[in-house]
Amino acid sequence: MKFYADRLPTAVRQLVTDILVVVWVYLWIRVALWVRDVVQKLAVPGQKLESAGSGIADNLADAGGKVGRVPLVGDQLTKPFNGAADAARSIADAGHQQQELVDQLALILPLMALAVPLALVLFLWLPLRIRWIRRASVALAVRDEPAGKDLLALRALASRPLSELARLGPDIAQSWRAGDAAAVEALAELELKRLGLRRGRS
Repeated sequence: MKFYADRLPTAVRQLVTDILVVVWVYLWIRVALWVRDVVQKLAVPGQKLESAGSGIADNLADAGGKVGRVPLVGDQLTKPFNGAADAARSIADAGHQQQELVDQLALILPLMALAVPLALVLFLWLPLRIRWIRRASVALAVRDEPAGKDLLALRALASRPLSELARLGPDIAQSWRAGDAAAVEALAELELKRLGLRRGRS
């Protein structure tokens, strides 16, 4: 497998791009973690609400239990305490639900923050990088063989701009069809140069 070009400008460009992509992904991961931390702070009021509601409910239930021991009217006096305790438990439940909502947001929002940057990497940069690696690896495998040079020359004829081909001579296509070794070599060199690779042994 060929991961980087032989020619310095192409290799430097690839290396810089790879480093920038890694830094880009790292920064977005840090942003996602920061978003998660900020969102999780929203759970603090819910925690306090749940704690306060539970504490009040326990105290009211305890007070209701003590008042319930009063002879004759104990049952009547207990009802307000029980009602207030139920209301306090509802407040505690609301605090708990708010914490659950915050926990869900702390998961969803960071994923949303990461989705677009990672999609750009996975669907734009990575396919281009893999395609170059495959093409360069195949080119390296065939560049030293006569048939391989002919394939590289054909690829150059099919894909290089006319201005580049014309610089090799006005009859470069005819020379290639005739099997001219110099024309095949020049065209193969053109394709290798496009990939950032050096020519193999002659």
